[in-house]
Amino acid sequence: MIASEGRRSIWRSRRWLVLPLLGVLTLAGCGDFRRFETASIPSSTPAAKPVLRPAAQSPAAEREHERILATYGGAYDDPKLEALITSTVDRLVAASDRPDLTYKVTILNSGAVNAFALPTGQLYVTRGLVALASDTSELSSVLSHEMAHVLAKHAAIREDQARQAALVTRVVTDMGNDPEMTALALAKTKLSMASFSRQQELEADGIGVGISARAQFDPYGASRFLTAMERNAALKAGRGGDGRSQDFLASHPATPERVRNAQNNARQYASAEQTAKGERDRETYLNAIDNIVYGEDPSEGFVRGRRFLHPKLGFTFQVPESYTLDNTAQAVIGVREGGSQAMRFDVVRVPAEQSLGDYLNSGWMENVDRSSTEELSINGFPAASVSARGDQWQFKVYALRFGSDVYRFIFATRQKSAESDRNSRDTVNSFRRLTLDEIQAARPLRIKVITVQPGDTVESLSHRMAGVDRPLERFRVLNGLEANATVKPRDLVKIVVD
Repeated sequence: MIASEGRRSIWRSRRWLVLPLLGVLTLAGCGDFRRFETASIPSSTPAAKPVLRPAAQSPAAEREHERILATYGGAYDDPKLEALITSTVDRLVAASDRPDLTYKVTILNSGAVNAFALPTGQLYVTRGLVALASDTSELSSVLSHEMAHVLAKHAAIREDQARQAALVTRVVTDMGNDPEMTALALAKTKLSMASFSRQQELEADGIGVGISARAQFDPYGASRFLTAMERNAALKAGRGGDGRSQDFLASHPATPERVRNAQNNARQYASAEQTAKGERDRETYLNAIDNIVYGEDPSEGFVRGRRFLHPKLGFTFQVPESYTLDNTAQAVIGVREGGSQAMRFDVVRVPAEQSLGDYLNSGWMENVDRSSTEELSINGFPAASVSARGDQWQFKVYALRFGSDVYRFIFATRQKSAESDRNSRDTVNSFRRLTLDEIQAARPLRIKVITVQPGDTVESLSHRMAGVDRPLERFRVLNGLEANATVKPRDLVKIVVD
């Protein structure tokens, strides 16, 4: 979740009450890229320890590096994993067309499944992506894909495109009050960038598969991992969240065309002899990722079932039984099964001298029913609520002061009812301080690599998964197993434990 100052101007500038629900709740807060933090305490981004190769840094590159660290929870320190990635990158660089180039790789402390590159040769991979991959060839396919963006100067071209888009936005903003012209100009810019990105992805896939194959990795690692990411996103979306909000697929769409393209590229390198030589190196890979943190880092707040807990800030709340929760970079998002109700939870800056009722009526939100404003006390914390209405959605908004910070609950429903009122009240009323025992008990989930024993099945092994929803499907996705695949004794598999 992000801090509030940049977000408040975004909320004021959009007619957000008439946008589609998930666009409102998910995107309305994209004012900056910092993780959830209190409004009164400066962000403390961990140092970038897992830097694997030296590279010169310009001031602009340093700023972008810091922004990425802040967005993705800082750097993740794991010597075994760093050693594996170092050796993999070395092999890929030696097999590329530019073995003279150097790359700097940072492992990001995020459960999102993502990787990306900067024009300087800085490569980033999240521990969420590392946890999803099943062998070194799959990891190599991601690293070589990102190296390909650098080799083909895609990252530099994207920077130019982003600058052009920013210029168009400024020009369009200055055009005046013609919303149709503004929307048309921005839409054309975005479509142009999206189309260009698809071409880049296909080209990077082709270059990346070639690099991996020449480095003696299994060339089919790319198509396998694209498929794994698509299945992972579908599993995440199936519980009501945005399956691609911070993930690789948001900027690297794994369309069927792209998977087929990766398979066709692999066939060029996959004679019977080459396929036999192509390394997957599953055992080495799984040994390297054994015990890495899985999912969210508790220090940044995390979801357990229907409850959100933030041990560092010392609070928790719970959504109704029909809801699922997703802790995104911008906010905590809750969606009721079927999508007829949703919730957003975030932090905002409100001056100490301003009442919460005045804040709710201060103009950042449109179509507010001022007569509905109510001052409240929720578990001893001062709060206020207000109602608002859009074309298709009705809203109930709460602001709650916790210490020096103000937290905001935004509830949306297609049709106001006794149930929707009860759901919003029950959620807000569940907001409370964490006990000392709860804070001390909060610890991250981890990947544990185990050996399949005689009698073990996919179903029995999935029952050993802790802290995750839909454990059977997640076990299959995490281990690259298709719907009817089985496990054999002495196989190594990943499970999630607490």
